[in-house]
Amino acid sequence: MQARTGEGDQALSTGLIALLDDVVGLTKVAAASLDDTAAHASKASVKAAGVVVDDAAVTPRYVVGFTSDRELPIVWRIAVGSLKNKLLYLLPAALILSLVAPWLITPLLMLGGAFLCYEGAEKVYEAFFPHAEHHGPGGVPLDAVPDPKKLEEEKVSGAIKTDLILSAEIMAITLSTVAAETSSFWQQALVLAVVGIGITVAVYGAVALIVKADDAGVSLAQNPEPASSLLGLRRADGVPNGADRALRPITQGLGWGLVKGMPIFLKLLSIVGTAAMLWVGGGILVHGLEEYGLDALGHGIHDIAVAAGHAVTGATAAIEWFVTAALSGLVGLAVGAVIIPLVHKVAVPAIAAVRR
Repeated sequence: MQARTGEGDQALSTGLIALLDDVVGLTKVAAASLDDTAAHASKASVKAAGVVVDDAAVTPRYVVGFTSDRELPIVWRIAVGSLKNKLLYLLPAALILSLVAPWLITPLLMLGGAFLCYEGAEKVYEAFFPHAEHHGPGGVPLDAVPDPKKLEEEKVSGAIKTDLILSAEIMAITLSTVAAETSSFWQQALVLAVVGIGITVAVYGAVALIVKADDAGVSLAQNPEPASSLLGLRRADGVPNGADRALRPITQGLGWGLVKGMPIFLKLLSIVGTAAMLWVGGGILVHGLEEYGLDALGHGIHDIAVAAGHAVTGATAAIEWFVTAALSGLVGLAVGAVIIPLVHKVAVPAIAAVRR
């Protein structure tokens, strides 16, 4: 009896050790999978960076004209809509596409790249040839909406529709990147979800900071007691103490710097966003052509970038990247310039005729 009990204990111990060994093995596999997912997500996010910059540059304009108390709620509503776009619509569509018709990924990616080229070229065109504002009777803009609630609904709806297009491009870039790295369906799904959530949080978190920066600047510029306010030690008589007087020139200078600098920053962000659209769109088209065997343009850009990099010692990689981005941007600008008249002279009149 004791012998059997000893044998049973030994078997139990052996089984427990085997189970623990399996758990450790599974943990290692899971950890490696998470590392791979993080690596794939990081690589995909870098490739989608151009679209992300444009998304961050475009969104702040949707809160222009609203009171300060409505800015963050509007940004929040757009962010929620963006998450729905990515997780409820685009992620399932991308996964179905990767399973049913993976050969469509490159053409769709190129179509999105062409759209980015068009959008970027359109912005460049408008910078040199601004569209005249349309006005109704009495000089009132035709697009003026007197009802703030209706205006907010229209702005949010328009922002979410624009986000859908940009998010589709982000998810397509992510899918093309992760599909080349792994064939695991669940890892692709996880990477798409991680990139979608991460980019949404990053973009709309940045947008929230941007739209409230001028309010923060005004608050700093008009606060005579920065130290007391920070520590919650304001005096009843409102007289600044020594720390307030010492810190006030710094905080007020920073505040006025934010107030005066934010319009300039937003303008620069818009320019960077336009450039990003062109270089990302052009780069997508160049790489897409290479996948179909038309690699002369891609090789030409690569050779020029390498030659430029070798001509400058100490910054070879940076110069190669800059030249590649610049030449891809020129390709994007050229493609966009061709698409603009097709959209305005052919597509828009055709759509208007169908709607009548």
